[in-house]
Amino acid sequence: MSKNAKIAAGGVAVGLILWIWLPWWVALLIVLGVPAAAYLALDPGQRRRLRRVTRKELGR
Repeated sequence: MSKNAKIAAGGVAVGLILWIWLPWWVALLIVLGVPAAAYLALDPGQRRRLRRVTRKELGR
């Protein structure tokens, strides 16, 4: 299993555990808030590079 697949599997497992133990709206806030906070933590150059790569891959 690749490193990214292990990270994804761990994220799914943590998400399921949070979904069971926390109210649904708190789990939803965490699921949406963590990626948003990570994106906002990038500097403008990194955000531009991320958008460019994402658009390029969508055009395939």
